[in-house]
Amino acid sequence: MAVLLDTTDLTRRERPDALITAMHDASGASEVTVEEDVPVRARLELWPFGAAAIFGAATSGVSMTRTAKAARSATAEHIAIGVQAAGVARFRIGSTTRVVPSGEALVVDVSRPFHYQWRGFGAAHSLNLPLDQLTLPAEQVRRAVTRLQHSPLYGLVSRHIRDLAANAEALSASPMAPALGAASIELARALIATAIDGTPGCRDVVEQTLLTQIRAYVRQHLGDPGLTPDGIARALAISPRHLYRVCATAGFRLEQWIITSRLANAKAELVDPRSRHRSLAAIARRWGFTDPTHFTRRFRAAYGLLPSEWRREGGS
Repeated sequence: MAVLLDTTDLTRRERPDALITAMHDASGASEVTVEEDVPVRARLELWPFGAAAIFGAATSGVSMTRTAKAARSATAEHIAIGVQAAGVARFRIGSTTRVVPSGEALVVDVSRPFHYQWRGFGAAHSLNLPLDQLTLPAEQVRRAVTRLQHSPLYGLVSRHIRDLAANAEALSASPMAPALGAASIELARALIATAIDGTPGCRDVVEQTLLTQIRAYVRQHLGDPGLTPDGIARALAISPRHLYRVCATAGFRLEQWIITSRLANAKAELVDPRSRHRSLAAIARRWGFTDPTHFTRRFRAAYGLLPSEWRREGGS
């Protein structure tokens, strides 16, 4: 995790310029202003997930504008799928202005002019990714910007971004971070592809994306000892029968994959220098094993070594 700005470390006089500079660099906006006559406070954070990243902003009133001139000179194109976490934002692109209350999502294409602001205290989280990672025509992405809520995946992707942001510090530091980033890009691609009315194969795209959704949800919640197929099905708003059918069609044994993934992440953490202060039991609990004996037995069956032996040998 990188804390891009925390104004609690600054004097009140320093805060406006610091927030303007940080938001300018992080948002792709060419003009940033702060709300007048309001004490400035802000915390900006960025968590890397392979080719993707989660950006978090919690600030007093702020306004961001990307001018047409700046958009024309853009070289590094990327998009952000943002979810408003607090406050109410206003987003304008072209002739369309949209009110974005807490919980709703939007797409910001920084290669196009836009205006985005909120008054009073507000917060947002966004999934940032390079446009070329979507492998979708730029025109399709642009058309989807104002039609995101038409996608049947809108609610699911919004929840995915909120969940990822809520656990971003731990997840971005884990071995699964690049895989979570790849899954997030797949979900973003499916969201945009299904946001346009009449998109061919819309139902097929949603169905094919279910396995990505299942994998992404499991990766986010591996540390939850209560993670079960029924709970996953509820979170994804599908029936357990549908969940098992999707997994079976893909030749994917869900329960076994959960155990295998937990063991693989525990194995990596055991020899991670950053975790040398953690006990074997603490690492086991971190990856969803509530019984250290059960963890040890599973680990030895999978790798032929006790967890303590693996750690002592440094992973060699």
